[in-house]
Amino acid sequence: MSDGKQLTIHEAHRLLADRQVSSVELTRAALERIDKIEPSVRAVVTVTGEMAMEQARAADQRIASGNGNPLCGIPVLIKDVISTRGVRTTCSSKMLENYVPPYDATVMERLSGCGAVMVGKTNMDEFAMGSSTENSAFFVTHNPWDLGRVPGGSSGGSAAAVAAGEAIYALGSDTGGSIRQPASFCSVTGLKPTYGRVSRYGLVAFASSLDQIGPLTSDVTDAALVLNAISGFDRRDSTSVPLPVTDYTCGLNGDIKGLRLGVPGEYFVEGMQEEVIRAIQAAIARLEGLGAVIDWEVSLPSTPYALAVYYIIAPSEASANLARYDGVKYGFSYQDADSMWRAMEKTRQYGFGPEVKRRIMLGTYALSAGYYDAWYLKAQKVRTLIRREFDRAFESYDALITPTSPTVPFKIGEKVDDPLQMYLSDVCTLPINIAGLPAISIPAGFADGLPIGLQIIGKPFDEETILKIAHAYQQATDWHKMRPGI
Repeated sequence: MSDGKQLTIHEAHRLLADRQVSSVELTRAALERIDKIEPSVRAVVTVTGEMAMEQARAADQRIASGNGNPLCGIPVLIKDVISTRGVRTTCSSKMLENYVPPYDATVMERLSGCGAVMVGKTNMDEFAMGSSTENSAFFVTHNPWDLGRVPGGSSGGSAAAVAAGEAIYALGSDTGGSIRQPASFCSVTGLKPTYGRVSRYGLVAFASSLDQIGPLTSDVTDAALVLNAISGFDRRDSTSVPLPVTDYTCGLNGDIKGLRLGVPGEYFVEGMQEEVIRAIQAAIARLEGLGAVIDWEVSLPSTPYALAVYYIIAPSEASANLARYDGVKYGFSYQDADSMWRAMEKTRQYGFGPEVKRRIMLGTYALSAGYYDAWYLKAQKVRTLIRREFDRAFESYDALITPTSPTVPFKIGEKVDDPLQMYLSDVCTLPINIAGLPAISIPAGFADGLPIGLQIIGKPFDEETILKIAHAYQQATDWHKMRPGI
């Protein structure tokens, strides 16, 4: 939380419990750090300093009374797609620039119940549509490892903020890789839970059958602690699954001997950087050295179609979800028009950015009469094939190991005018959302000083196993302990 050693959640919790530091001191350090480096990183859209200090004082009282917990008093940043009562939630869009929700998302209620301290809201690609955080309507976020490069997206602000020490952890959302890909680019730990594990109530919708909230942290133990807090059934979310939530830290013992890990060849795509391939091979060799049984002969033949499937299903759902922004109910409203229809047209013309408009048009086309069966229905059928292939693979393996991204972070502006190349940034992460599976990205090395991420994919609702594997790897390596020099 300073220019020195960056604390993890579990380290900060011990300091708070032993009264070696107060939440007020941690929070003040986070706010000072934000103030110092935001001019160069630009990860935060809204700073909630006064609220954070009030929450910190309340957390200190709670800890003093013996009612603390691992997240009590710990500074957190929240992706600006998650509703926060009384604090504007913009989705980094002109459409919601001044929108202040009257309610908290379920994950915010649960964090508040733990005594968490929110120091602000993070920048993102507008409405979570993008892979670089260049699509924000406000400003571009920079990667702390190289300020001339992107932090990934759409949760790039959250990932960059954790890497740069602006908060001890952050929440993001993942529709096609939007937690894991920026985690890879910023060398932090990013967990995408199983679809239905964490409530989506209060998450501003992009693609409702794909979106999932998850943590970005410094290490796997922290990810497990946050997942403990935000998981669980929620009647307000019809897709929430009524399964019991275990303590995800219990299995973090470093023992992965005998676990069967498959390496699908389809994830080593054409054009993948050689440095990424070598780093992932070295990481897999390290897992094998820890006692895991590795099989390099796994095949998921429908994987190459995942990109096309995603870019039919996700824009189709987006076109339906974003239809609510009509300038009537809330958000930006264009006033200087001679008819209701003209006002609605102008509201969307000026309220949405180019990438959001592109995806709305793609989705509307895919759902239109004469094309629904040819595109959307066919994509849903292939989605089923992709999920079945994962199911068959998990009959033989405890988890699957892949790269998180085919490249290291690319330069700002390098792909922004080439949507297809930008979409390919998520080629290794998209299939997991299509199948609704849990996956985690952890730091696995560097190429010329730029981060590389390792992705571990698990069975539905088996977050315990991927956390166990990721933790064992981090116990045997130091990649996750490295911090940018900013």
